[in-house]
Amino acid sequence: MKKDKLGAIRLTEQRKVILEELKQLKTHPTADELYFIVKKILPKISIATVYRNLEALSAAGYIIKIKSAGNQKRFDGNMQEHTHIRCIKCNKVRDIEDKIELPEKYKNLKTDFNIIGFNIDLYGICPNCL
Repeated sequence: MKKDKLGAIRLTEQRKVILEELKQLKTHPTADELYFIVKKILPKISIATVYRNLEALSAAGYIIKIKSAGNQKRFDGNMQEHTHIRCIKCNKVRDIEDKIELPEKYKNLKTDFNIIGFNIDLYGICPNCL
């Protein structure tokens, strides 16, 4: 099996199409939403194949999986460091371009872990829902 630069998965034609379409979107689609987009290009693709490939691409580091309690997972093809904010009414997810730093009180935690990153969940009400 061919190893790509990020993870130990082969970029099949299906994965390439899913990845290319996701990278063009700023909407952070669910697997279902992306399925309807990809199906226009690959009419024989199944929803299960889209789900499976999104999970594989996420695990290999090609895309970001955005999880929030009680909501469908969303996916992001933007691999630049950035934070997301989610509307609590419509569940729309948007990017926040400002870099968010780890709060000072967490920089010197007494742990034997080497902290390599963190995740902050921001939520609010989007302009359309106000």
